[in-house]
Amino acid sequence: MSPNPVHEQLNALAEAWPRDAVRVAVLLPCYNEEAAIGQVVRSFREALPEADIYVYDNASSDRTGEVAAQAGARVVRETLRGKGNVVRRMFADVDADIYVLADGDDTYDAAAAPKLIETLCREQLDMVNAARRNTSDEAYRRGHRFGNRLFTTMVSTLFGKRFDDILSGYRVFSRRFVKSFPALAQGFEIETELTVHALELRMPVCEVQTAYKERPEGSESKLSTFKDGFRILMTILRLTKEERPLPFFAGAGAILAFFSILLAVPLLATYIETGLVPRLPTAVLVCGLMILAFLSLACGFILDSVALGRRELKRLHYLHLPAPPRLAAPKRQSEPRESASSTPVSCAG
Repeated sequence: MSPNPVHEQLNALAEAWPRDAVRVAVLLPCYNEEAAIGQVVRSFREALPEADIYVYDNASSDRTGEVAAQAGARVVRETLRGKGNVVRRMFADVDADIYVLADGDDTYDAAAAPKLIETLCREQLDMVNAARRNTSDEAYRRGHRFGNRLFTTMVSTLFGKRFDDILSGYRVFSRRFVKSFPALAQGFEIETELTVHALELRMPVCEVQTAYKERPEGSESKLSTFKDGFRILMTILRLTKEERPLPFFAGAGAILAFFSILLAVPLLATYIETGLVPRLPTAVLVCGLMILAFLSLACGFILDSVALGRRELKRLHYLHLPAPPRLAAPKRQSEPRESASSTPVSCAG
């Protein structure tokens, strides 16, 4: 296939633009990461020397903020606990063209950031999700892998299959994604909200595999397998109710109708044989369940129209913001040889 001359002109124009025309911000939410945050800041400074690095200290009880400042990051203290609260504050405070969001625990590959940004700019995407490729059994616990697969399957079934790792904390965003994202989550369920926001607005997104390693010595995970897993599950159900109300309430109505019919079968058999309905309370319950089933279905139809209006408004606000810059990604000061640490998995417009 012959190259598109329009695309060649755009790429030539992108290469000619000044590098400082693109403002890149690295966002690192942290809570008690004294042992890791210094290395994380230095790694991102090496990978993206022209980026602004922000560390939001979520009321840590150790020297996280002090270590981050010594490493050269801009430190902001957020007292409202929870990763979702920190990300909401970050997205509101920081003004940039490209945003790199990562955890401050030194488990993600900072060297992959230029490749992620390059993918976002080249493909004109709004989000690049860094799917975790496990490099050791200690880095990615079996329970967390199972939960990730379970929640990824649920989200894929309800909202569309475009990601293989919806809970990754390492992502690159365009400005119009960040400034159109409502950010309602409080804790680790923020990744689920980020994913569903992209799926609901049908944004151009991509997923790239990156290395995922174990935490450094002295750093402990803040993620509770069961508590945070339950919160993520509740978030998926809440988002389904709000963004997919017709399937949600139709499903609830189907369950109510099923139990109504199940209880009605013996009553109907008795009525056909004797012409009587001896169990009047059961008959009343059957009628009540069937009425609730139809009410649930009616609510689904009504709320589906409301959700469509909300989705249209979010889409219009999203389109009001500038598109991602078509620029060459920031490179290291010394160009390294091609690395296999990041491999594109899938891109979708």
